[in-house]
Amino acid sequence: MNARMYAVSADVEGAWRKLLEHVADEAGVPLTYVPHPAPRPLEDLWTRPDVGCVLMCGYPIALELARVVPIAAPIPRAPWAQGSPVYRSDLIVRADAPFRRLEDTFGGTAGWTVQHSHSGFNAFRHHLLGFRTAERPALYGRMVGRLVTARAVLDAVREGRIDVGPLDAYWHLLIARHEPALTAGVRVLASTDLAPMPAFVAAAGVPEETVARLRAALVAAASRDWFKPFGDELLIEGFAAADRQHFATTLDWDRAARAAGYPLPA
Repeated sequence: MNARMYAVSADVEGAWRKLLEHVADEAGVPLTYVPHPAPRPLEDLWTRPDVGCVLMCGYPIALELARVVPIAAPIPRAPWAQGSPVYRSDLIVRADAPFRRLEDTFGGTAGWTVQHSHSGFNAFRHHLLGFRTAERPALYGRMVGRLVTARAVLDAVREGRIDVGPLDAYWHLLIARHEPALTAGVRVLASTDLAPMPAFVAAAGVPEETVARLRAALVAAASRDWFKPFGDELLIEGFAAADRQHFATTLDWDRAARAAGYPLPA
């Protein structure tokens, strides 16, 4: 088991680890938390044959970059989530930047994480698609790709290496809660449309009955006496069951961009 995607600090990763230990105990499934710190590629984690309960972005789930079975997704404790397992990307700039609308950043420098990321690539590209015209097929003077992590996007904006970048809004909530000094110097210009939240997954070879027990334990977690401290620490309301079809929206956004001749944000 692993929660690297939303382990924004050592303390937060510790909270995820303890929460997952409760879930595994309730499900009666022996799981071991295996750290996988950045900058180690998430793909190396997702493709392990022994994945039992690991957070994975919905876009690579839909793209079938790894043979996995979705189990359940967190429900962020945020007004924009409205009690559902959804998230979005915040398009952030430095707090002291002159920009007032996203359009004000056009012609400047933007960035993205990796091409299999929804929050750091696919959602950003989908949002920009609405601003492109035949006369202006590229919106930015320079695009910095392969920043890899949300933290790298945040740092690039804070340090002025890019003018604007996409930040997973749930990751943003967590880092603002636990490392407020890192977000004090940035602000949100706009946010993308909502999309399915990343989910905990198991390797395709894990028995269906085991997956079902883990799913039931995650969905029931919010009703357990032990859950509240973790919900408060991790800013989640609980978990909702997920399946592969749940992430089809991410492929729709990918197809729309490619059909428009916009394979990369630009």
